[in-house]
Amino acid sequence: MLKIAVLVGSLRQGSYSLQLANTMKERYINKLDLEIADIRSLPFFDQDIELNPPQVVTDLLRKVASADGVFFITPEYNWSVPGVLKNAIDWLSRVDKVLIGKPVLTAGVSPGMMGTIRCQQHLREILASPGLQVRLLPPAGNEIYISSAALKFDESTQRLVDESTLRTIDRVVEHFIDFARS
Repeated sequence: MLKIAVLVGSLRQGSYSLQLANTMKERYINKLDLEIADIRSLPFFDQDIELNPPQVVTDLLRKVASADGVFFITPEYNWSVPGVLKNAIDWLSRVDKVLIGKPVLTAGVSPGMMGTIRCQQHLREILASPGLQVRLLPPAGNEIYISSAALKFDESTQRLVDESTLRTIDRVVEHFIDFARS
């Protein structure tokens, strides 16, 4: 079973991104061990303390380093990556550079019509930078852009319930498992 660190790009308790992460954690419990990382408590990246970071940073670095892969599940803020997620990525890109060569899947959820297309494009550019150099699941046929989220998530259970979207994610996760093991 693959161990996956999940970074959710929204801090809101009821965020659709968190709901997707929890849906995936439950849905793939027999295939993946998904653990949602704490990025809420991270201080802003500060080069003055990068060689002796606070425990919360050390915990994140350890969690990602020990994972077999990483899922980035995020909303889109102002056509790009939320600041809290970018901050976490900045910490991960320094000193030990724990993301280099790590298999990565990106996914996004939006109440709007575009489903985080711009954010994920920016995220892929960031993840290709020298301090990160992840092994990104090739996007062709593996995109998870969930639009019109209010119509696809159940408000009471806070889980994704749209069958068509779930089938798409099932296929992408199978591709990711094969990709991560290769």
